Formats: sequence, structure tokens, C-alpha cells
Amino acid sequence: MIQKSSGPTSEGGADAFAADLLRGHTDTIVLGVLRARDRYGFEIYKEIRDATGGDHEIKEATLYAAYRRLVKDGLVEAYWGDESQGGRRKYYRITDAGRAVYRRNVDAWVATRRTIDSLLDLKGSR
Repeated sequence: MIQKSSGPTSEGGADAFAADLLRGHTDTIVLGVLRARDRYGFEIYKEIRDATGGDHEIKEATLYAAYRRLVKDGLVEAYWGDESQGGRRKYYRITDAGRAVYRRNVDAWVATRRTIDSLLDLKGSR
């Protein structure tokens, strides 16, 4: 689940709507984070939180369910890191299939955004 961090609130409905939109794209968001380099679970969580300036957080339980799903689907590989860097951490690496799914999902999002913008006439009303 994606939740708005505590802080100033705008229109309550807008926050819930944004969270619902983000929730549907958790897998794509995780794949996007992993494009740059392998990361361990909590590091992915922090990257997502920081990318929104702390405005939105994906609950860790939701992320770990996404990691399991992505591994099962062959979009991500999991491996145990070197213990010399502290505690034993499970790292995640995007696969070629994961990169392809990421690209398709981003293309679909861009097309959807273009359609919604057109239907709402956001470009003409600003």
C-alpha cells in the first residue's frame, strides 16, 4: 500500500487518488529503481520515498510482496550479498525480461497520461 507521509495535507481526495494510481504501478516503480544498479530491499524503499521528497511511501510489506512477485515472474533475480558490509542482505537485480516489461509499462503509462490529459483538456485550460 502506498500512503501519504505525515505532513501538510491538500485535498484529502487528491491524496487518496494519487495513492491508488501509484499502487497500481508498484512493480514498474521497483523495476525503474533497479535499472540503475542492484539494490537491497530497504534501499529500494528509501529510493522511492526520497524520489517523492518524502510525500509518498510504499509500505515495506507491499514492496516485499512485489519483490517476491517480480522474482517469481522472472523480471528480477534475488541473491544474498556479502556479509562483510554488515548484516546479510538480499539484493535484487533486474533481468532482461524485467527491462522489457519496464519499457512496455512506461510506454503504456505515457500513452494513458496523454489520453487523460486530452480528455481533461488540461493543456488548453492552463
